[in-house]
Amino acid sequence: MARITSRAKARITIGLVNNMSDAALAATERQFTRLLAPALRDVEVHLSLFYLPEIARGDAARAQLQARYASIDALGDTPVDALVVTGCEPVCANLRDEPYWESLTRLIDWAKDNTVSTIWSCLAAHAAVLHLDGIERERLPRKLAGIYEFARMSDHRLLRGITGPLSVPHSRLNGLNADELVAHGYELLTHSDRAGVGAFLKKEGSLFVFLQGHPEYERDSLYREYRRDMNRYLTGKRPTCPALPEHYFDDETRVALSALAEEARLKRTSELAEHLPATVTLRSRAGGEAAAARFFVNWLGHVAETKARQPHPSREHASA
Repeated sequence: MARITSRAKARITIGLVNNMSDAALAATERQFTRLLAPALRDVEVHLSLFYLPEIARGDAARAQLQARYASIDALGDTPVDALVVTGCEPVCANLRDEPYWESLTRLIDWAKDNTVSTIWSCLAAHAAVLHLDGIERERLPRKLAGIYEFARMSDHRLLRGITGPLSVPHSRLNGLNADELVAHGYELLTHSDRAGVGAFLKKEGSLFVFLQGHPEYERDSLYREYRRDMNRYLTGKRPTCPALPEHYFDDETRVALSALAEEARLKRTSELAEHLPATVTLRSRAGGEAAAARFFVNWLGHVAETKARQPHPSREHASA
């Protein structure tokens, strides 16, 4: 168990179910830990780490999980107040065909009665609404990647203290239809004309919060993904050249990377990967990072206050 220390007024335990790829495993843990940190003036947060055992791992990642994480099968014996469940890179067109689908749906059902609140991120959000209400995600014409501005659609307490448009990184091939979500009783928190639904929620016993975007991303996360996808294209592991993330690079960087991408389309060769810089100049999104931090402060406040008002849901039945 990792511990984030503070002079806290309340104590809550958050379970992070980290389903990200081997390469992003440590970064994802670091990113969510960073988002939880601003709440420490009000609460003491303990972070428990979990994984889905069916996700294929390399030797190094498997050793890391075995040393510091627990399988979700241990959740029934672990005192957690809330969960954050990340997405992962899909291997099947239909989520129901993913090797971890049965475990993930058991986790969704368990979280309804055994957490104060759970955040479902990206693919995990798609899986949760599919399992709960049969809402199918829709394939986008091309990958949505970049920094997008979202308007507030609600006065929910999770948006308290956040003013103006929310600037949030998104990186996904699929999306959810806003009208279908509303028809099934979901409350939209944020929406973008370009990127669609951002955050939304539904009370399922637990307060389920769904994020299609990645407020946890560090500034260079989208570039790391782009460089990964470009390397896959240059080495023949993906059929199409990835599009540049939108509203993300400064003008000079965007022009240089666009020229490299055009060269790659004309003559695809692995040697071009050497021309992908390790670091690039990015547009600032300080306002977006502050809004993401406030969102998680509000969420942790909800968890702490709800826990203080009522006994924690019973965990007497079987594990997830």
